[in-house]
Amino acid sequence: MNRRKEIAKYIITDFIVSAGVWALFWLFRKAYIESAKYGISIPLQIDRKFYAALIVIPLFWIFLYMLVGLYSDVFRKSRIAELKQIFVIDLIGVVILFFSLILNDIIVDYRSYYASIGALFGMQFFLTSFAHLIITTRTNNRIHNRKIGFNTILVGSNMKAFQLFEEMQKQKKSSGNKFVGFVHVDNSNGFSSQLSTRLPHLGEFDGIRKIIDDKNVEEVIVAIESSEHKYIENIINTLSDCSVLIKIIPDMYDILTGSVRLYSIMDAPLIVVSRDILYPWQQFFKRFFDITMSLFFLLILSPVYLAIAVIIKFTSKGPIIYSQQRIGLHGEPFVIYKFRSMHTDAEKNGPALSSEADSRITPFGKFLRKSRLDELPQFYNVLIGDMSVVGPRPEREFFIEQIAKKAPHYRHIHKVKPGITSWGQVKYGYAENVDQMVQRMKYDLLYIENISFLLDMRILIYTILIVFQGRGK
Repeated sequence: MNRRKEIAKYIITDFIVSAGVWALFWLFRKAYIESAKYGISIPLQIDRKFYAALIVIPLFWIFLYMLVGLYSDVFRKSRIAELKQIFVIDLIGVVILFFSLILNDIIVDYRSYYASIGALFGMQFFLTSFAHLIITTRTNNRIHNRKIGFNTILVGSNMKAFQLFEEMQKQKKSSGNKFVGFVHVDNSNGFSSQLSTRLPHLGEFDGIRKIIDDKNVEEVIVAIESSEHKYIENIINTLSDCSVLIKIIPDMYDILTGSVRLYSIMDAPLIVVSRDILYPWQQFFKRFFDITMSLFFLLILSPVYLAIAVIIKFTSKGPIIYSQQRIGLHGEPFVIYKFRSMHTDAEKNGPALSSEADSRITPFGKFLRKSRLDELPQFYNVLIGDMSVVGPRPEREFFIEQIAKKAPHYRHIHKVKPGITSWGQVKYGYAENVDQMVQRMKYDLLYIENISFLLDMRILIYTILIVFQGRGK
């Protein structure tokens, strides 16, 4: 499946539809509003503003659709959910366009406003919905007819796994699962000879992360025996930061923790362990807040950035900006940027955490860390979408492996974007060892369970106080 091609279909369609809607709306304004205002037929004069609008307005709509996640997970779209999503975002978009472009336009009376809003919203919603419905229906039909699908691993090796596999294979309309093999979780149980004749045995569950990468797996379906229920926690923890959709047979529902929802695959009902903590509208506002804040700090604090850069350059040898690979949302690696606060050979003997009296930290670096100013370049990470303003601090894979041995639940932190500041960072600051990382993790997990805009604001206010008071650790 070509995901980029599918996304491009939606974006190109939305651009054409939005441009057409604005052209129709412009004609509506000329023929209905302005003609009624002046009592004569207004000639349709096309100028530069009209052509500019045919580019800017569609880009505005695409930007909104992208923020709300309309182009994400394009092969698993629910048409009803998509219509609701389009309705809400079109309503918001029309209100924005009304106050920015239409409010000061020519009107006959107050009813002209209602007519303009109704016409623009009606055309944008119905034409966009119709276009999306065509694309989504066509894609769903290709999935149901087994022309495209998702590489899937079955976790389980005996009767339940075999029965589920048989049931899904016999469905008249496919759910899109293309099984590449199965893994077993308990050596003492072995694996079914019936299942092994139908699917390749890929080994033990312990190696599933490598199998997922090697086989380009998109979904994992857990169908283990009752005697293997004790492994469910380890299975969820291991898969929590993998870029896969996790589905589990319903009889395990009472022993699961976390956010789940029922998911019916024709005759095989499954439970989906949700990868998303926030609803789409919450994701939209959190991302909007992130973009606004990052642009604000990058622009307003540009003199501070320049001053810090000059001081670093003249007080120690090496680059001004320090970059390092960290693990982010769903376990995906990204490059984080910071003002360099250590000497360039700080990790010549391998990865090591900093401490209170760390000789590797430069004199100016101590000030940067106390005031948290070394984190300022990460607003660029926020702007490009790798990070959020507020979220658990990202770590290196080297330390994640050590933390996960002591606290298997750690990988649940990767369900949200990492942040410049977090509740754990406010409480502990820079962790000096793995044990402190585990302690900090508890607050980050608490943040994830109670994530909200108000909580983000509280954490941000605490962080600002720490910066001005120089209480950073």
